Amino acid sequence: MEWNVKTVDAHPNEEGHDDVIYNVHWSVSKVDGEYSASSYGTQSIDTSDLSNFKPFDEVTSEMVKGWVIDAMGEEEVANLEANLDSQIENEKNPTSITKTLDS
Repeated sequence: MEWNVKTVDAHPNEEGHDDVIYNVHWSVSKVDGEYSASSYGTQSIDTSDLSNFKPFDEVTSEMVKGWVIDAMGEEEVANLEANLDSQIENEKNPTSITKTLDS
């Protein structure tokens, strides 16, 4: 599963810290050969404890991905991946198709 977590919302100043990330706009995608699936959403990040605060210019996508996964929890992340797998399976073996009549 490939994550994109590059877009965030931040409070300009919170408890004396600048640019405190509190919300992440995420998207995930998965590819299986010629088939692919994706999903997107937002995840709130708990900012009640800023004792391990990192300045914005030191924050990496990998860090933010970890924050999102931690906030979602293992079960939600597993459900998300299962949903992507299901989307791909439905592409491989569709139960419905759309057709256009000639006349």
